[in-house]
Amino acid sequence: MVDLTGDERLDYLLAEDLRIIQSPSVFSFSLDAVLLARFAYVPKKKGSIIDLCSGNGVVPLLLSSRTDVPITGVEIQERLHDMAERSIAYNQLNHQIRMIHGDLKDSPSLLGFEKHNVVTCNPPYFITPSNREINMNEHLAIARHEILCTLEDCIRTSSQLLKQGGKAAFVHRPGRLLDLVTLMRKYRLEPKRLRFVYPKPGKEANTVLIEGIKDGASDMKILPPLYVYDEAGEYTEEVREMLYGDKQ
Repeated sequence: MVDLTGDERLDYLLAEDLRIIQSPSVFSFSLDAVLLARFAYVPKKKGSIIDLCSGNGVVPLLLSSRTDVPITGVEIQERLHDMAERSIAYNQLNHQIRMIHGDLKDSPSLLGFEKHNVVTCNPPYFITPSNREINMNEHLAIARHEILCTLEDCIRTSSQLLKQGGKAAFVHRPGRLLDLVTLMRKYRLEPKRLRFVYPKPGKEANTVLIEGIKDGASDMKILPPLYVYDEAGEYTEEVREMLYGDKQ
């Protein structure tokens, strides 16, 4: 059993056979989180993973199906942190996943400088929200806009957390790609893998996935494009497998 509050619901993560607490008025994860969790490198047996901007804990939950190493999520919004903790407990994953309620900028002091193998981050995408957006829904505004943290905060903190040779993976909008690369190099995260995500063939990319290695050599690979929908408007086989574990 799980206690739900207000308009919360218990949704399925079908491919991983897990459940997650969501709320349309507070936070519901998007496909971007699934893409990030599948794109990121994860160690299988040794090491540690930190997920920044964790929201309701979706990325740590998804990553837990790929690795046995400890995963720590960091989320500044108390309501989202609480949703994540209840989802982790419901799935009986407290032995592997823990959540920190706090500012990601403080996480190196809490979790250790240069001690971790992997950092994942699905940061706020938009720079400046309007007062109307903040007043209508503070939870969603903070998740979507750089109100409490900037992209530079996310990348600097990721570098501080990582061991030399550790990997950081980010999901963002293609329009911020140059910012991503510039800031990653500023903070010693050499971009190594890049993948563009397209709504469907013939459309412009609307998502970018990028992974860097701390103090890595310069050699970035551009991976094949990922299409979300086919010409018929159905999920492509790759995305369907990510969401449902369905390879047919």
